[in-house]
Amino acid sequence: MIILDNDAETSPDHGSVPAERSIEQLFDSGFILLDKAPGPSSHQVSAWARDMMGLEKLGHGGTLDPFATGLLPLLAGKAMRLTGRILTHDKSYLAVLKIGKEFDRAEVEEKMAMLTGKVYNVPPEISAVRVQVRTRHIARFEILDFDGTTMLTHIECEAGTYVRTMARDLGLLLDTPVELKELRRPTSGEFTLQQAITMQQLADAYWLWKDKDDSSAILRILHPVEDMLSNVPQIMIKDGAAAALSHGAPLLRPGIISIPEDLGVGSEVLLVTMKGEAVALANLVQPSKVIPEMTQGEVAKPNCVLMKEDTYPRSWKKQ
Repeated sequence: MIILDNDAETSPDHGSVPAERSIEQLFDSGFILLDKAPGPSSHQVSAWARDMMGLEKLGHGGTLDPFATGLLPLLAGKAMRLTGRILTHDKSYLAVLKIGKEFDRAEVEEKMAMLTGKVYNVPPEISAVRVQVRTRHIARFEILDFDGTTMLTHIECEAGTYVRTMARDLGLLLDTPVELKELRRPTSGEFTLQQAITMQQLADAYWLWKDKDDSSAILRILHPVEDMLSNVPQIMIKDGAAAALSHGAPLLRPGIISIPEDLGVGSEVLLVTMKGEAVALANLVQPSKVIPEMTQGEVAKPNCVLMKEDTYPRSWKKQ
């Protein structure tokens, strides 16, 4: 990390440390990790949660079929601007497959190995996605338990992979039907089911807050948007720069406090305040190695503003 200003300070009167945000602030830009039950679609679940909590905006990141269960991120307010990023996370699944006749485990594993790496993965006919030939990377497709006809499998794959298609293709290789009986998603990107809650737990936490003035549960459930971006290189900026960036302005050299080394032009970075607040995702227009030598000029252009306008006071005059 290159430190460019050791004397910068942040105002205690504006902004807030992400971990200390109010429930209302988290609803404005935060997310919930839900363990979806079988039955409803991902869209229905997010609509129920939105209506229950009286939110204007609540979307989901990563569709699960109605019969499937597991991790489903729900994004509130400005966090919905990161939906595309969540949708591209690698996923993992636990799938129960039923084979049409009895097989030796080694033979099944041999065919499963043919469905790893870069493979064709055409959406099934029941999918809402337009059927077209596309490829997906399957990092792992392995048996966890097997009784000759029914097996529990573990899959690690690129986003947008259809497990039902993998079952169908395995059946073609084995020359017998293979049916997907159960499907559960334990991870999405860096998030896991250990962090997730059920819809009933969400309803209980919201009721405790609204009816009993007990916010402890809902605060454990709501996560700040910054937790979704922990793997993005960060540039720390001054309060004045945060104010300008929240209005869509580019990041100028005088607004930087510190910047990572060895980032090239076009690199995506997260612009954060001294309190750790996400201001915007941006792309560098200068390599980080030349920025310490600059005294003025543009350093990065935001591609996704996350901070509410005027969280920090403007340091420029309105025209």
